Amino acid sequence: MAVRGLEGARLRRAAHSRPLLVRIALVLLALALYLGAAAISAWPALRDADESFLAEGLAGYGEAAPGDHLQAAYQLWLPGHQLERGAAPWLDPYSFRPAAEPRPNFAAWPFGLAFWPLERLFGLVGGWNAFLLLSSAAAGVLTFLWLESLGLPRPAALLGGLVFALAPYRAAQASAGHLLAPLSMLLPLALWAVERRRLLAAAAALASIPLSGQVHLALGAIPFVVVYAACRQWRPLRAVLLGVPALAAGLLVYALSIRGSIGAGGRSFDQVERYSAELTDFLSRDIRHGIESFVFLGWLTPLLATAGLTVVLRERPRLAVVLGAGTLAPILLALGANLPLYELLWRNLPGLRETRVPERFLPIACLCLAGLVAFALARAPGAASLAGLALVAIDLRVGVDLFHPTSADPANRAYAARTIDTPLLELPVFLPDRQEASVYGYYVTQAPGPRFSGYSTVAPREADQALRALGPLTCGGRVGELPEAIIVHRGLYHDRTRCLATLLDTLDGRGYVEAERDGKLTLYRRE
Repeated sequence: MAVRGLEGARLRRAAHSRPLLVRIALVLLALALYLGAAAISAWPALRDADESFLAEGLAGYGEAAPGDHLQAAYQLWLPGHQLERGAAPWLDPYSFRPAAEPRPNFAAWPFGLAFWPLERLFGLVGGWNAFLLLSSAAAGVLTFLWLESLGLPRPAALLGGLVFALAPYRAAQASAGHLLAPLSMLLPLALWAVERRRLLAAAAALASIPLSGQVHLALGAIPFVVVYAACRQWRPLRAVLLGVPALAAGLLVYALSIRGSIGAGGRSFDQVERYSAELTDFLSRDIRHGIESFVFLGWLTPLLATAGLTVVLRERPRLAVVLGAGTLAPILLALGANLPLYELLWRNLPGLRETRVPERFLPIACLCLAGLVAFALARAPGAASLAGLALVAIDLRVGVDLFHPTSADPANRAYAARTIDTPLLELPVFLPDRQEASVYGYYVTQAPGPRFSGYSTVAPREADQALRALGPLTCGGRVGELPEAIIVHRGLYHDRTRCLATLLDTLDGRGYVEAERDGKLTLYRRE
């Protein structure tokens, strides 16, 4: 009897383990599918991913090419670096010194610790490229899990995950180096947690969006997820409680990062007009006027989503309202200044006045489109689902080339020769909201130490004032006290050779001598 009882217990455990093993195998299969899709999205630039960043492909003129990818890689690199030196992983001790005190590095949440082993294994360039591919695949897997939790057949759920993973807007944001693309995976994670009735997990995923510094996306994500939970038969109070931690996180980021910065007090509506999309942008595979205005949704994908909406309206009308509104509202708001009454909304809606890129709500639309496409093929036979996978992949990928090999310049000797504890002045001087300053943050990862410069649209005002005071030195103008060490980025003077010559004469007159040169970068020290 004891033996039979033991054998029965073993059989029950084996029976329970089989669904778990099947589930794990299914998730791994989905991960492999979406990794392959991410690789296709980044091809052919992926061939140079071991030595070049997957980014916009701007010219570097002999040094690292500027771009938000440099700043994002620097921000994700900081937590691991800080832990290795026994310092607080949430602080940035190097930017805007000595004008400003170390500031919280919100952008490293929640991926900073995950980036650490990637950077250790593959270096900063390879680690960033691996992070982009893995985050795209993770977005697809989480979308698949959300759609499966809605009761959709697995082939349809796989297709929905592919739509979100390959969404051109997300790919464009990734190629531009914006952490908005990886952070968008938190949206399907929150919806999956809502379906599983896991309040803490849903609240944590939602709160991580503003806590990462993506407060613009959070303005749309918080009401979207709360309304989704209410429509999925959560009690009203429980649904509202879901958004409380996210609101608290947004206020924390405002208090510690935005308030007192150059981004506080609102943006200019002229900037909103500059970044606003046009209706034709939603059907154009070309980057017509800047990466921020690239909002292509596909040609076949919106048609399938429309068919899916009719299906959901018949079977789950409340869900149809949420997914339909979640698609339409971000698309309309992406028009920005081209949408009547948007300026009135922008000037009066709390939080929106701090934004300048109307398209930042589009990850919500991309996710809702993915859900609607999955519903459109939910009842299709397996062969139709496989054909749908191929057609959607072609629709979202062909003709959309967003990733390009971008110069990295690893192990630069001029930076390696800097004095680590002395604040470094890098020339030319750029104000904190200029993308070119991202180059200076990148080189800190090679030779850590404080620097006068930095790249942030929420930089401290005192840092902005200090850089403005040093700005005249860029072209050899007179300024006051100068630091012991200065690095001149000759590549950033590629179109200002006369300005560079005047600067070098000024440094010579102020007692600086060339200490180390590597390509277009030269370190000068005072004699």
